[in-house]
Amino acid sequence: MTALLPTRHDEAWRYADLAALESVWPVAPETIVLAPGEQGTRTLVIDGAAVHDIAITLGEGAQFAFHVLNAAKGYGRVALRVTLARGSRFHLGAAQIAGGEQTVEIVTEVIHAEPDAVSRQVVRQVLAGQATGNYLGRVVVDRGAVGTDGEQSIRAMLLDRTATANARPELEIFADDVKCAHGCAIGELDANALFYLASRGIPPISAKALMLQAFLAEAFVGAADEERLTAAAVAALETVL
Repeated sequence: MTALLPTRHDEAWRYADLAALESVWPVAPETIVLAPGEQGTRTLVIDGAAVHDIAITLGEGAQFAFHVLNAAKGYGRVALRVTLARGSRFHLGAAQIAGGEQTVEIVTEVIHAEPDAVSRQVVRQVLAGQATGNYLGRVVVDRGAVGTDGEQSIRAMLLDRTATANARPELEIFADDVKCAHGCAIGELDANALFYLASRGIPPISAKALMLQAFLAEAFVGAADEERLTAAAVAALETVL
């Protein structure tokens, strides 16, 4: 029996392109498990329509870094469910670039199941035309998970007023003695900075590209494939500028 498509009543799919999803449904889930003390990395570059559903489990003291460039030509979605054991560390660095009528989205649920785990999520979006970029991120601190340190940093840059950025960072905390924070900002390129670069002889399109590259680079800091991610991001930017 074919699994039923999700609906917008499901919070995780509220802004999704359900019409595009129908052609790839159901989505086969992927599982990543790190043993206690193990370290791992993963880089995911999406340049065509794709939907990923990934569950990540970190054992005690394990460390995992996940870097994503979602520049899907069509519908691109990455859903992560991460469970952290005692003293483990998880880092997500993600960038989304979209133009036209594309929809790109990252949906995360990071569960601090045991004490002293650390999670960091850095998401940057560049949206043009009538594109939609979504980030839905939930951090859960379970009972007894004291010493948790969780942070979400979400920023979106709109190149056109017709583009849409939806951001919903969320904290659900059931323990004391924790440190959790989230920040979210949606804006446009700084006109003064663009004027400054123009006054130095840099053409407007090149000035925009430089500023956006620097903006997106925040998501790729420390990535094992930083050069590959940067090159792919530059190529994707060219299609929306």
